[in-house]
Amino acid sequence: MSPAAGKTEPYHKTRYKGGGGMWSWILHRGTGLMVLGFLFLHILDTSLIGFGKHHYDSFVNIYKTAWFRPLEVLLIGAVIYHSMNGLRVILVDFWDRGVRYERQLSVAVNVVSLVMFVPSAFIMLKPIF
Repeated sequence: MSPAAGKTEPYHKTRYKGGGGMWSWILHRGTGLMVLGFLFLHILDTSLIGFGKHHYDSFVNIYKTAWFRPLEVLLIGAVIYHSMNGLRVILVDFWDRGVRYERQLSVAVNVVSLVMFVPSAFIMLKPIF
């Protein structure tokens, strides 16, 4: 049955259909939470020094294991993307032509983030392989 004149068709699954802006928003929030999680972990391990050098050293030795290295690589990727996308948000908000170039800025953020992340990941993962 076709919709009556003047009425819009109902949304299929969600109201928002997505697109580049949605993915930028999701990645920005996700990477921000990853960085915040690392900050909490760093505060925890630093506070262990108050319980003695042995407790601190045993916790920090976890960071030196091979299985933790990929998590550090993800953290670097999160920091790089979050900072580059944060600069894009600043440009869109405070530059009078920022909204006009939002799509190009998003592409630039993705390209610059990838160009910065790949060599960093290679250098960080090299000792494992």
